[in-house]
Amino acid sequence: ERARQARIAVVGAVTERWAPEQAGPVHGNWQLAPPIGPATDLWALGALLFRAVQGHAPYPEDSAAELVQMVCGEPPAFAEECGPLRPVVESLLRQDPTERPDVEELSGWLRSLVRSAPEPEAGFDVVPLPAEDATRLPVVRRRGELVRKRRSRRGGGTHARGRHPREAVDRTAVTHHEPRLKPPREPREPRAPREPRALRDGDQPRRLGRTLLVLIMLALVAAIVYAVMFMPKSGEEDDKGAGAAPSRTASAPPAATTPAPTTGASRKPSAPASSGAQKPQTSRSAAALAPGYTLRKDGEGFEVGLPKGWQRSPANAERQIRYGSDGFSVLIVPGRDTAKANGSDPLDYQRDKEPELKPFRDSSWSSASGLRRTDVGRQAMAEGQFTWQDSNGREVYVRNLVMLVGGRYHILQVIGPEDERDRITEIYQQASLSYRVTG
Repeated sequence: ERARQARIAVVGAVTERWAPEQAGPVHGNWQLAPPIGPATDLWALGALLFRAVQGHAPYPEDSAAELVQMVCGEPPAFAEECGPLRPVVESLLRQDPTERPDVEELSGWLRSLVRSAPEPEAGFDVVPLPAEDATRLPVVRRRGELVRKRRSRRGGGTHARGRHPREAVDRTAVTHHEPRLKPPREPREPRAPREPRALRDGDQPRRLGRTLLVLIMLALVAAIVYAVMFMPKSGEEDDKGAGAAPSRTASAPPAATTPAPTTGASRKPSAPASSGAQKPQTSRSAAALAPGYTLRKDGEGFEVGLPKGWQRSPANAERQIRYGSDGFSVLIVPGRDTAKANGSDPLDYQRDKEPELKPFRDSSWSSASGLRRTDVGRQAMAEGQFTWQDSNGREVYVRNLVMLVGGRYHILQVIGPEDERDRITEIYQQASLSYRVTG
């Protein structure tokens, strides 16, 4: 059936190509269907004779699908204008292929029709041939290829076409017996000297093109020389960036060490430095914070950059620490859940197991976007953007970050109104870039 549909699309609405045994649908017992053979060709011959004599096909050919249905279920149109060919055409267009005449029978019918056919009568459209002119001679052409000869510039060499044949023959005979003497050649005049090549008008566009090409090449060479001589190389830019970074980070330690010059305080910062290979967050510096933000050091073992003036709420039973003001809040969970109990994939943990996203999973109206995992060395992180309705019916927009540090999950979540996405994104960027584990 698939092959039949493909043939309908390829062949189209052509009656000669759709005999009933070709157009019929394919059923489960397709082996019992009438075979496609010489009877199919006889159907095509009948449709062709019908079209040639009647001037149109025996079935409408507006659509291939409709043509296939009509060929299988309806008889063809009557061949009323086929004359003596009508019985032949109608027998060839029978639905059952076994009822169509075979090739020998059809050949006998056609031979008998040709023998008994009357001669066509001459009508008014016959054009009579013109009467032969006894005075005209046949045009004789020599064998070989046709070669057109140049006409002579002298007056005696005019062509004899269009004149009376006899006059042309007589003149040819005269010129044959009485050859005409050639006049002496006149001396040629000396040629004028050629103009110098530089003064010709035709060479001006060529000279202009050469000039433009030379100017373009000079400009390209100058650009390459400038790039090689004056533009800095990539290695120099990296060296400059590496040299400028220590100047900013070197000024940070005095600010952190001045409040507590005791020996105990000097030992405490050494612990994060020893675990820096496993915790990339320790490399972040407070110098990267934007204006209006300050670095908050929390006693739960972390520090984070937050807007100035935000209030801290104490940790609850779930070890959730919240900072907030004016409808915005930052929720931090420092290492409550372990990778051993919840798996080592932060993206799966964020999607299925993170308790702070339970309102998102329980809400009837929620959406999520930007879910992705980021691996930096041995550090694995996952982040996403979520929206849901809180208990007060307010639509909130949340930026969530999950970090796997030392086998424990650290969660940083920024929550705010849904129509303040830009402000939430700004707070999230400052907090996520400055978050550091200190204990």
